[in-house]
Amino acid sequence: MDKNRVEGVAHQAKGAVKEAVGKVTGDKKTQAEGAAEKAAGKVQNAAGGAKDAAKEWTNR
Repeated sequence: MDKNRVEGVAHQAKGAVKEAVGKVTGDKKTQAEGAAEKAAGKVQNAAGGAKDAAKEWTNR
């Protein structure tokens, strides 16, 4: 498994928590930062998935 997948999932989780805290406290900035970090984590996870797929394909 590519390290980008692991890091991406971690960013998604951290972003989700940050977004939830922002919603609960009414802090729009924290909520937006959490949403942005969650989205960045999804992109990083997808990039890692693409790398994994490419490795599997070349190892045939």
